[in-house]
Amino acid sequence: MKHGKKYRASAAKYDLTKKYNVANACQMVQDMKLAKFDETVEAHISLRLDKSTSVRDTLVFPNQFRGEKKVLVFCQEGRVQEALDAGAAYAGSDEYIEKVKGGWLDFDVAVATPDMMKDVGRLGMVLGRKGLMPNPKTGTVTTDIVSAINELKKGRTEFRADKTGVIHIAVGKVSMEPAKVAENINTLISEVEKKAPNGNSVGFIQSISVSSTMGPGVWVDMKEGE
Repeated sequence: MKHGKKYRASAAKYDLTKKYNVANACQMVQDMKLAKFDETVEAHISLRLDKSTSVRDTLVFPNQFRGEKKVLVFCQEGRVQEALDAGAAYAGSDEYIEKVKGGWLDFDVAVATPDMMKDVGRLGMVLGRKGLMPNPKTGTVTTDIVSAINELKKGRTEFRADKTGVIHIAVGKVSMEPAKVAENINTLISEVEKKAPNGNSVGFIQSISVSSTMGPGVWVDMKEGE
C-alpha cells in the first residue's frame, strides 16, 4: 500500500521495525497523529487460537473516551419502566422488534431478557451483521437488566477475535494522556490473557500493535512490561 508524504514523514520519526513498551508506544502514536480530527487509538492483538476456538468477552476500561451509549432493552411490558429508570434509552418488546426488522438502529447496544430471545433471535440478519445481537457471553442476555444497563453506561465494551485470531479494538483517543491510553491497553491485555486455553497465557498473545486511525502502527514488546 502506498502512503502519502505526511504518513511517511510521520513514520520516519521512529524506528517502526522495533518493539516498544506500552507506555512508549502510546506516546509514539500520539506524536505520529496525522488528522485534524481527534483520531481513535486502536489496539490489534494477534492470538494463538485453534480453528475451533473463539475469544469473546467484555471489559470496562479505566479511562473512558466515548460518549454515553444508547441502550435498547428487549423486555416484557412489566419490566419496561424498570429498564427506563435504570437509564435505557428504549425498552419494550414487539414494537421494537418490528422497528428493528424495518431497519431502525438508533441505539448503540441491545440487552434482552432470556424470555425475549426466541423473538429477538429472529433479528439475526439485522442485529448480527452490526454486532448488536444480545449474547449471554457478553452479559447482554440477562434477567438483571439494571446491572447490565449500569455496566454498559459505564463504558462496558466487547472484544472479540476475528476469523484470523486478531482482536481489533478502540482503546482511546489521541487527545488523551498517553499514560491513560496505556492503562486501557494494559487492562485489555490482562483481560485477554484470562481467555487463554487451560489458563496457560504463555505464547497466547502472539503480537500487539497500536496505531491511531490514520497513523502508522507501533509494535508492542510484551517483555518490556509497562
